[in-house]
Amino acid sequence: MMDLLLLALLLAAVAIGWWLGRGSVAGNDETTSQTRLSRDYFVGLNYLLNEEPDRAIETFVGALEVNSDTIETHIALGSLFRARGEADRSVKIHQNLLARPTLTPAQGQRVQLELARDFLKLGLHDRAERLLQGITREAQDEELRLAAKRLLVDLLEREKAWQAALEVAVPELVREQEELRRAASHWLCELAEQALQQASPGPARKQLRQALGIDPQCVRATWLLARLEHDTGHYKAEAKLLKRIPDQDLDFSPIILEPLAEAYRRLEDPQGFEDYLTTLIERAPFTSALLALARSRQHHEGNAAAEALIREQLLRTPSLRALDYLMDLYARSADAEERERVELLKQHTEALLARHPRFRCRRCGFSGERLHWQCPSCREWGTTKPVTGIEGE
Repeated sequence: MMDLLLLALLLAAVAIGWWLGRGSVAGNDETTSQTRLSRDYFVGLNYLLNEEPDRAIETFVGALEVNSDTIETHIALGSLFRARGEADRSVKIHQNLLARPTLTPAQGQRVQLELARDFLKLGLHDRAERLLQGITREAQDEELRLAAKRLLVDLLEREKAWQAALEVAVPELVREQEELRRAASHWLCELAEQALQQASPGPARKQLRQALGIDPQCVRATWLLARLEHDTGHYKAEAKLLKRIPDQDLDFSPIILEPLAEAYRRLEDPQGFEDYLTTLIERAPFTSALLALARSRQHHEGNAAAEALIREQLLRTPSLRALDYLMDLYARSADAEERERVELLKQHTEALLARHPRFRCRRCGFSGERLHWQCPSCREWGTTKPVTGIEGE
């Protein structure tokens, strides 16, 4: 962090030095002011080289007059304060810039964008929102306007203002950015969940279809549509939707197994469920699918059939959960002495399994027992998935 800080200060110092050199060709009436400015510059540079960044910043800020040549340097110093956790000092620099009558409209909007970032850092969301709304309406510079829109979308998302975020992001930002496209589909899912809580399945269904229109790979939208079909007793349609999820994202396959088993149970079609599990395991050897198939065979054909299935799969793909289940099967048919040995081993497998989470964010590594559609740590949508590997799926 200190290396980045010193680098940023060095760049600021170079910019200030360039401005001083440019000013050295001015008339004699500016000589005194230029001499003082040059002296302050070298004092600040000395602080910087002695690794005293706080005193260097104070000297550079004091040395620079605000004019069209130094605005970018002031903005850089303000951003530096914000990055160091001193957003209140950054606010003062940016407000001082806005008070200058010589700023062009584009320069003023650029400073307002930085001030909005300061307010966000300080948690003053209402002030930041007002500034960003103004920039998105008035900015002529396309890059600046889009930057303000992206920041405004982030603010609205933090406030869970899903509809307002959609109105800002769709269609322009969503069309350009995959991450925003994924996020927008989840905002619609959030609105659909609110509608379901208010017993309004019609609007919820429409919002979920809109979500899939924005992002056809949105697992959550398909998941919620399946839940709607279940609630209305359309179990065949529910099963069809659930089986679509592995095509959207194979990693989410384990979450469909429990509701899919229930749908097939209500359809009185256990063989259909077994056939689907066999197909899914051929695509990817998920432990949850393997255990579901083993339990089904155990129920219909006995322990031996389940044991044979698990042993065969363990030879192909190691799995702690499958091994734990196999030991449970062994214990059922063992004598008292053997059962005691198996149960001792099983205590260890259960202890190992208890230490490991079921879900993990593929972006930041946050893990837990619950599936979060938005990661609580990095705030990315759809990146928390079932854990895979020998201790997971």
